[in-house]
Amino acid sequence: MNEIRTRFAPSPTGHLHIGGLRTALFNYLYARAHQGKFFLRIEDTDMARNSQEATKAILESFEWVGLDYDGEVIYQSKRFDLYKTYINKLISENKAYYCYMSKEELESLREKQKAEGKTPKYDNRYRDFTGIPPKNISPVVRIKAPLEGFIEFEDGVKGIIKVESKEVDDFIIARSDGSPTYNFVVTIDDALMGITDVIRGDDHLSNTPKQIIIYNALGLKIPKFYHVPMILNHQGHKLSKRDGAMSVMDYKDAGYLPEAILNFLIRLGWSHKDQEIFNLKEMLNLFDPKNLNSSPSSYNQEKFLWLNAHYIKEKSNDILENLLKPFDCPIINGKKKDVLYNELKDRVQTLKEFSIMANEILTSPNTYDEKSLKKINPSAKNILNDFINSFTNSDLLTQEDFDKHIQSFLQKYSLKPAELMQPLRIALLGKSGGIGLAQAIYIIGKEETIKRIQNFTPFINP
Repeated sequence: MNEIRTRFAPSPTGHLHIGGLRTALFNYLYARAHQGKFFLRIEDTDMARNSQEATKAILESFEWVGLDYDGEVIYQSKRFDLYKTYINKLISENKAYYCYMSKEELESLREKQKAEGKTPKYDNRYRDFTGIPPKNISPVVRIKAPLEGFIEFEDGVKGIIKVESKEVDDFIIARSDGSPTYNFVVTIDDALMGITDVIRGDDHLSNTPKQIIIYNALGLKIPKFYHVPMILNHQGHKLSKRDGAMSVMDYKDAGYLPEAILNFLIRLGWSHKDQEIFNLKEMLNLFDPKNLNSSPSSYNQEKFLWLNAHYIKEKSNDILENLLKPFDCPIINGKKKDVLYNELKDRVQTLKEFSIMANEILTSPNTYDEKSLKKINPSAKNILNDFINSFTNSDLLTQEDFDKHIQSFLQKYSLKPAELMQPLRIALLGKSGGIGLAQAIYIIGKEETIKRIQNFTPFINP
């Protein structure tokens, strides 16, 4: 078997989104699983729309999720002389030609064709032109597309694709300013890079016949194509930002883990039995582009968060502490950190949420949930004051000590758990719900517990 060579080739006109990252992941897995090569190419020929910030974000995204690529990043903007060589080659071999049709003429032709109920297309008027070129017209270069027969290829996802040659006109391969067009540079680069397999979104499906025409005109080897259906929202429409079409680095800032993103994306368009959790090693062992789904995938935010929560739970507390640094998570050391982290791991879905909850626990509340406050019985003030007194002379050190103390206090005063727990929880955390009370007291300490109760009791209605 020949070496598998794949690539991911984004345009730096905007940040990398998860649909693009999914395409990169599929290409990466296929190459790496077969000890092949995976390349990153930046398609930056659109000088007016290129963004250095977008290029930087693409590279940062790759580094963050851990997709390594072979060799240097390839920039199309540095290869214009190379493309010009191949354009001139096609012209010299009479496989391409200069077209002097003005924009006005082309527009007029299209309007006429529409009026006649025809599909607008170039009419090949300069295909075999031998006369004197019109003055003051900077020509484009068009390739000579086949006039009859079919353009046919086998797509790894969609099966046999067959297009009548007459459906493809003599399309432009170089603009009037000499710059090459998208389909031309993609074909040249893929051929010169020895790309064997092109896995990309099916929005590129219409480009493939044109690229095959260029491959054939230059006598270049045609790669295997896999056109992957798009990711849609629940309504079956294209993803919007509201649905989850954020940039990859936005997900990082929102507190997602790279393992969760890759796991989520691998399941959008590919599956292995009923398995939901995949680490990178399993992806490499199991992924095969032949098993890509032929129908669109549906973005499921709940599943994404479930996966992210799973990977947060899997992290050791020391690793988690490091991951939480960008989210301004308060620093807490020793056993208290372990108790806090272990409590929060089961309650959060993102690192951002983790940090927010940690701050809420470690910061004395300055407001109290009104609904919870209204449910507090006036007798809670005396109960909490008695609880403070029971604390004052006690020698409590561990979480277990605090747990036993709460239980003995309930027994001593013949209280139902809720009579103490509900007001105590609001006093310590400002709201109902949250981590265990014994754990909360252990984390914030005895003195801070007393202080928070004293701050809270004036808010209890008499």
